[in-house]
Amino acid sequence: MRISIVCTLMLMSMIIPAFGQVEMIRKLQRSLPQITDSLRYVDAVNKISLLFFEQNADSTFYYSMQAREIATRLDYPKGIADATNNLGIVFDIKGNVQLALRYYNDAYNRYVAIGDSSNIVQTLMNIGLVYKITGKDEKSIANFEQALELGSRISQDSITALAILNYMLIYPENFDEEQKNKNIRRAKAIAEKYKDLRVQLAIEQLQAVHYLSNNEWDRGIGMLKKTLKKSLDMKLYFFSMDLLISLGDQHLRTLPDTAIAYYEQALQISEQKGYRLYARDIANKLYDFYTARKDTAKAYSYAEKIIGLFEEQIEIDKVSGVDYIEYAVKDQELKSEQLKVAYNKRFLWLAVAICLLTILSIVFLLRTWIMSKRTNVMQKMQFRQLETTMEALELTNKNYARVIKIVAHDLRNPIGAINAMSSMLMEYETSPEETKEFVQMIHESSKNCMTMIGDLLVTDFDLKESELNKEETDLSVLLQQVVKLLNFRAKEKNQELVLSNVLNATILVDGDKISRVLSNLVINAIKFSPQGGLIQISTSDAQNGILIAIQDNGLGIPKEFENKIFDPFTSSKRAGTAGEQPFGLGLYISKQIIEAHHGHIWFESEPGVVTTFYILLPSSVILRTGTQA
Repeated sequence: MRISIVCTLMLMSMIIPAFGQVEMIRKLQRSLPQITDSLRYVDAVNKISLLFFEQNADSTFYYSMQAREIATRLDYPKGIADATNNLGIVFDIKGNVQLALRYYNDAYNRYVAIGDSSNIVQTLMNIGLVYKITGKDEKSIANFEQALELGSRISQDSITALAILNYMLIYPENFDEEQKNKNIRRAKAIAEKYKDLRVQLAIEQLQAVHYLSNNEWDRGIGMLKKTLKKSLDMKLYFFSMDLLISLGDQHLRTLPDTAIAYYEQALQISEQKGYRLYARDIANKLYDFYTARKDTAKAYSYAEKIIGLFEEQIEIDKVSGVDYIEYAVKDQELKSEQLKVAYNKRFLWLAVAICLLTILSIVFLLRTWIMSKRTNVMQKMQFRQLETTMEALELTNKNYARVIKIVAHDLRNPIGAINAMSSMLMEYETSPEETKEFVQMIHESSKNCMTMIGDLLVTDFDLKESELNKEETDLSVLLQQVVKLLNFRAKEKNQELVLSNVLNATILVDGDKISRVLSNLVINAIKFSPQGGLIQISTSDAQNGILIAIQDNGLGIPKEFENKIFDPFTSSKRAGTAGEQPFGLGLYISKQIIEAHHGHIWFESEPGVVTTFYILLPSSVILRTGTQA
C-alpha cells in the first residue's frame, strides 16, 4: 500500500480540491509571466511541477528541472529542496527506486539544513515507503518511527496524520485494535479540519483494509469500490492503483473474472502513466493466473510484458550519463541512412539517363562506385572509433569499481564511530556534557565522511600533492581526536588504546587525510589484535621530521606478505582476530596520502609478537614545535 505522494501535494496546497488540479495548473501557468519576485517564481514552478504528478510525470520532471536550475542560480535553498523532492516523486512513480531514494535523501538533507520540520517528516515518510518497496523493512520502519517522533512535536499535525496513515497501511501488524481506531478518528478530524479530500480517501482506504482484516468482506469491498470511484473521478490515477489491485486480490478466489477486470484496468492505467513497478506486479499476477488456468497464449502475452518491463528497468538502473556507445551507433546509422538516400537518388537519375545516353550511364556508375568506396572507408573509421570508445568505457568502469571500493573502505571508520557513539546515546543515560561531546564527535565523523566523498568525486585514483587541502594543524589535537573516535571500536574487543609521548607541534598538512591514515592504521591494529590487547600510539622527534608509531601485539605480518602489504587490492588479505572483513585498500590509500606530503610510511613486524607501523612527516611540514604533551 502506498500514499506517499498524497502528503507532498498536501504540503503545497492544503485546501485545493483534487478535481481542480488542471484548472489550478493552468492558472499558475498563466500567472508566471506576471511574477516579478524570482523566489516566488521558483515556488510557482515547483507547485506546477507537483500538481502535474497525477496527470503527467514527465511534466513534473520538466518543471522540477526548471525550478531547480533557477533556484540554484538564485541560491534559494527552499526552492532547491522542493525541486529535488519533486524529482524523487518522478522517479518513485516511474519505478526507479534507486534514483527516488537518492533524491528523497538529498531533499531530506536540504530540509534539515533549513529547519523545515514539516517537509523533513514527509521526506522521512517517503524514504520509508521506498525502503518498503525494496524489501528493507527494518530501514522502512526506522524512518517511519523517526517521522512520527518528529511529527508529534510540530504544529502541522496533518503531516503526522499522514505518516500514521502510511505506517498503518503497510505495517498494520504494528498497531493494536485500539490504536488503529484512535488513529483513524484522529486522521478524520484532521482531514475535515483542512478539507483535504485526498486524506479522506486515504482514510477510507485504510478503513476498508481494516474491515477486510476483520473478515467484514462485504463492508470492506463496498468501501473499496466507493473509494475507487471517487479516486478515478478526481483523476487520482496513482492513488487508484492500490485500490484496483486490492479489489482484484479480494475477488480472485471467488469471482476470478471480476478480479481480472480490475487487474487489466490497473495495468492499462499503469502503462499509460508509466507506473513501471505497478505494471510489472500486475503483469506477474495475470501471468500466474493464466498459467494456473493453462491458458498458454494469454500467459505468454503477459510474460512478454514482464520481460519488456524488466529490460526497461535494467536500462533505467544503468549508471546515468552519456551513453557514448549508443551515441556512436546512432550517429553511424544516421550517416548510413544519408548515404543510402543519396545513392537511391543517383540511381533514379541513372535509370532516366540510360534512356538518353549510354555514356552518361557509365559515368554515373563510376561515380556511384567511388561513393561506395568512400562509404566503406567512412564505415571502417567509424568502426575503429566505436572500438576506441568501448575500450575507454571499459577502463572507466574499472576505475569506477576501484573508486567505489575505496569509498566503502574509507567510510567504514567514521561511520563505525558514528554507529558506536549513537548506540551509546541510545543505550545508556548520559549527562548533558557527555551528550554534547558525543554529538560533537558524531558531527566530526559525519564531516569526515562528506570530505572523503567530496575528495573521491573530484580527484583521480592516484592522489597528488596539488589535491591536498593543507592547513595549520595541531598534531596532539589530531591524535587525541583519532583515539577518542576509535576508542569505542577498541572497547568492543576489550582492548586498551593508549596515546603517549605526544609532541606539541603545529604542522602544515591536510588534516582530514592524515586523520584517515591514522584511523586506517589504528583500525588495522584493533582488527588484528586479540581480545584484551594493547595498542600504543606515540610520537618522537626524528632527524628529518616527526615520527609517529602505532604498535600492537597482534597477529603480525608474515614474511611472504611484507612486499605486497602496500599494494592496491593486494592478495595478502587476512581476516581479523574476530573474523573482521579484510579489504586490501587501507594501507595503499595511506601510502598515497603520506607520500603526497613527501613523507614515508613503513612497518616492522615479528609475527605473533609485535607489529609497529611508522609514519615520518618531513621537516618541511613542521611549522612549530614545543615540549611533549
